[in-house]
Amino acid sequence: RPLMALAILGWPVEKLSPELAQQVLDGSRSVCAKANIPLAGGHSIDSPEPIFGLAVSGLVHKANLKKNNTAKPGDRLYLTKPLGAGIITTAQKRGLADAADVAEAVRWMTELNAIGAELGELLYVTALTDITGFGLLGHVIEVCEGSGVSAEIHYPQVPLMNNLKSYTDRFIYPDNTMRNWQSFEKKVEGIGSESLLTLCDPQTSGGLLVCVDQDAQKDFEQFMHKRQVQAYGIGQTTPLRDSVIIVVEQ
Repeated sequence: RPLMALAILGWPVEKLSPELAQQVLDGSRSVCAKANIPLAGGHSIDSPEPIFGLAVSGLVHKANLKKNNTAKPGDRLYLTKPLGAGIITTAQKRGLADAADVAEAVRWMTELNAIGAELGELLYVTALTDITGFGLLGHVIEVCEGSGVSAEIHYPQVPLMNNLKSYTDRFIYPDNTMRNWQSFEKKVEGIGSESLLTLCDPQTSGGLLVCVDQDAQKDFEQFMHKRQVQAYGIGQTTPLRDSVIIVVEQ
């Protein structure tokens, strides 16, 4: 469980107003309040671009500590949030994003992954991680290589934020998308041009990637349904193959 948070703020004081920085801090306080923890302080610096984050301290029982290198062949893979935050925020920076799409991205990015603490108590959750800057593929590869398995990702089942294709068709995506792809392209097979831009999309406050024992799939889905948390089944792990990830497009 989280105990407290410290803020880290970098702000271009000659470009953006202090009042705007205050709004950022107010937003962080509201998120901390949702998590029932105090924003206990922090550190601020002058920086060329705005930077903000929270360093959170908490407690966990060792028996409930989930790792990202303990998946087993046959595990079912679940994702708790849709992909696309990087694409939409890039469109926003270019002044090309629809307001409704930005609102959807903000809603998902500000939704806490609080369910993670409860998932730690479930024995049939074999491995757990969150999806951030390396995109879904990067983090699945990390789990697979640490666990000595491969994975199949069924692309039609991967949840996506609305209207992503309208942006990717205009080549609107973060620079880090291609950096991600270049770092692990030799480990992936079956990927298409559209799925590449979404599966490699860097996420801010992305969802959880949950590996679930194949015999507990129904129990897990019922557990998540009772807690009103989305759980999108996106594929499964397999015994180790030549390719770490196989993307199934159809």
